[in-house]
Amino acid sequence: MKIYDFPKGPYPTRVRIALAEKNLLSHVEFVMVDLYKGEHKRPEFIAAKNYSGTLPVLELDDGTCIGECTAITEYLDALDGAPKLTGTTPREKGVIHMMNKRAEIELLDAVSVYFHHGTPGLGPDVEVYQNPEWGFRQRDKAVRGMHYFDSVLRRQPYVAGESFSMADIAVIGGLLFASLVELPVPRECEALRGWYAEMLQRESVRDQPAFSRSVHVQH
Repeated sequence: MKIYDFPKGPYPTRVRIALAEKNLLSHVEFVMVDLYKGEHKRPEFIAAKNYSGTLPVLELDDGTCIGECTAITEYLDALDGAPKLTGTTPREKGVIHMMNKRAEIELLDAVSVYFHHGTPGLGPDVEVYQNPEWGFRQRDKAVRGMHYFDSVLRRQPYVAGESFSMADIAVIGGLLFASLVELPVPRECEALRGWYAEMLQRESVRDQPAFSRSVHVQH
């Protein structure tokens, strides 16, 4: 398998964490795609690898390319017949998918829009259109999302219940992205802050390139 990857990107990091959780890192060849050079937006990449022009992308031995973190995680989790990131029972699967989607919409994707529209983003060669007002609205949405996940984690140890899942990985990606754009987790979100500190010590998270610099819950 190949993963088209930008190792310190929040979205590729989600798949890297999933690979580590499944002990599959040694089974993957990582192919660097430079976001700051816009390599993911080049016509040849879009035509051959991912119509959406985003990372990461999983390429199978038969040439099949799978984009989107959730889809890639689903594939990886099913490989050994022992899923632990996407759930085993119908209830687990439903709740994990719900919370994973909420993590994307309310936090991770909101921070991404803020990055691309409310900051210099990937630079003028890549950010050909920016709407700062929309970016700042999404920044505020991301902060509301932090408060939501804080309320969730006050009731249970993980985002989707009693076990670590791809929903936790999505929130980790969101908080990583927030750290990169210097969007702090509100001080009053004590449960979220404590949970994130614990997640940063988890082996599958701690060893990722995105966390090689000092990433912490900001004050």
